[in-house]
Amino acid sequence: MINPSVNGWIDKFFLEQRPVVPIPDAETFYRSVRESGFIYGHIIGFHTSKKIDASHWLRDEVSKTALLNILYQAYCLVTGDDNPKQFVAKAVSFYNKMNPQGFNLFKKMLPGHSPSHNLEEIIDERVQTNDNIISKNFSHIVTNALLFVDVLAFQQYLTQGEIPEKYLKKIEEAIISVVALALQTKSNKSQHDKLLIKLFEASVRYSKFSKVNIQNLETLQLDYFTHPLEQYYIIDMAGLAMWSDGMVEKDEAYFLHTLAGIMGVSDVFVEESILSTNQFITQYKKEIPYFNYSNPVKHFYDQTTQLVITLISRNRKRLAKEISQSKELMVLLAHSTTRDLDKTEKKKIKKQLLDICKTVPSLTIFLIPGGSLLLPILIKFIPQMLPSAFNENLEEDE
Repeated sequence: MINPSVNGWIDKFFLEQRPVVPIPDAETFYRSVRESGFIYGHIIGFHTSKKIDASHWLRDEVSKTALLNILYQAYCLVTGDDNPKQFVAKAVSFYNKMNPQGFNLFKKMLPGHSPSHNLEEIIDERVQTNDNIISKNFSHIVTNALLFVDVLAFQQYLTQGEIPEKYLKKIEEAIISVVALALQTKSNKSQHDKLLIKLFEASVRYSKFSKVNIQNLETLQLDYFTHPLEQYYIIDMAGLAMWSDGMVEKDEAYFLHTLAGIMGVSDVFVEESILSTNQFITQYKKEIPYFNYSNPVKHFYDQTTQLVITLISRNRKRLAKEISQSKELMVLLAHSTTRDLDKTEKKKIKKQLLDICKTVPSLTIFLIPGGSLLLPILIKFIPQMLPSAFNENLEEDE
């Protein structure tokens, strides 16, 4: 089982994912990426040779694995080579050339570290947004919304041996400009529009979001983007911005067809883009963060709860073993299911659980200031992880 939060996960990924899934052409590759949700910033699966169960993963772990997998597929598609070591070396070299503002790779690429370790550190940085404000206001909207830009730039690097001058700035500005124009075209405005802008604003690294001021499509230099992957992505981003409860107004459809026409993309792709975007969002709308903003405090609690549940499930056996070895704690936990504990008993449970958490490195979250407030979540899941004998003991104590 891969754990993207522990060193060595990239090597383990390639150990489990050989042979690679063949991808015949760029169009098939892009459709696969879109179906995974990567284009929309909400990954629902991985196109891999061996199925990956990420149902209990944290959002950034899913994003990291998806980015690695898609970069690797792009490498295989462009070079015809599926050697993981060659890919990792190329990817590290690419990010070294990329070196975006505010992202100092040289601090990450320390002497003595393997290329795969360096790539792990780089990818960990890349999946985060560039602005911590967004994580404070919308706590579970933390993934870089423009990760596919990395894939486009990597393709350029593999093809030309370098990243074209100002390419990253140009592709970001094009996407942001098209999204802004698309939002202006919408007849029905929604709260998600503002959140989407904030998400994009926090994701740009090479351009200043506020300085992008394009009045119409004709003033954009879209002829610069000649590769189908670039063109498809720009159209899909515009469609994502326009989506509104499954309705596509005439002006909105006209905008998308005009955009496609400027880049020489067929109307067939536009219709496919509209349909795919609508199907994906309709199916996963309840899970996509920027469609479900309600209260930052609730989002923070939900995110923290998910983190704690994930940590508990991953350390289930060791935690159960530590608890079962503490007879007093077992008795108190047993009593807590049948009656209210007094203050002294509650303090004992709190102290002994914190002592146990010290022995499991991943659970040090409970030891930070305020971490004890998370103990009720831990206690809630304890009965599920202990053997059936625990419940039998309850009957004996009554």
